[in-house]
Amino acid sequence: MRLLFVHAHPVPESFNTALFKAATETARANGHEVRSTDLYAEDFNPVMSPDERRAYTEADPPPPDIVPHIANLQWAEGLILVYPTWWYSQPAMLKGWIDRVWRPGVTFTLRTATEPMRPALTNVRLIGVITTFGSPWWFWTFLMGAPGRKVILRGMRYCTAPRTRTFWMGLHEMDNQTDESRRRYLDRVKARISRIPP
Repeated sequence: MRLLFVHAHPVPESFNTALFKAATETARANGHEVRSTDLYAEDFNPVMSPDERRAYTEADPPPPDIVPHIANLQWAEGLILVYPTWWYSQPAMLKGWIDRVWRPGVTFTLRTATEPMRPALTNVRLIGVITTFGSPWWFWTFLMGAPGRKVILRGMRYCTAPRTRTFWMGLHEMDNQTDESRRRYLDRVKARISRIPP
C-alpha cells in the first residue's frame, strides 16, 4: 500500500518523533511504499493568507508551497498522522496543514445549488492516528467528547473512499509514563503498522 505519514511535533528528540520514525520504518520493512512529511522539520507554513482564502475555490490553483503536499495526498492509499494531542485536538501546525491542503477540488467538492458536497480523495482507503495525551482517557473521552478524534475520523474520513478503514492509537497521561510503558506503546505502534495489508 502507498502510505503517507504526516508528523507534527516541534522537538526532534521527542517521544512523538520516535513514534513517527518507528511507524515509517516498520511500514518500509513490511514492503509498503512510504512518503513522509515532518511539518516542523520542513518549516511548513500553517497560516492561510487573506489572498489564499479569497481564492479558496475549486477553480483557483493552490499556492505553490502546498502543491507537493497535495500531490502526496493524491498519491496515497493510506494516511497516518502522528502528533501530540494539545488542548484536546491537533497542534496548530497540523490543523493548518489540514486547513490549507484539504481544500476544495482536492479532498472535496463544494456544494452548489444543485449538487451536494462530495468526497474527492477517494484514492485514500485507510486513515490512522498515532497520538499522545497529557490528559487521562476518561477526561478526554467523556468530559471533552474526543474533539480531535471527531475531526479526523468523522470530518476528514468523509472526504475519502466510502469504506475507508480507520485506526486510532493514543497513549494518555504522558507526564506519568515510565520508560517501560513508552516502550510498550512503541511496540504496539509497530505491531499495528505491521498489520496494514499491502
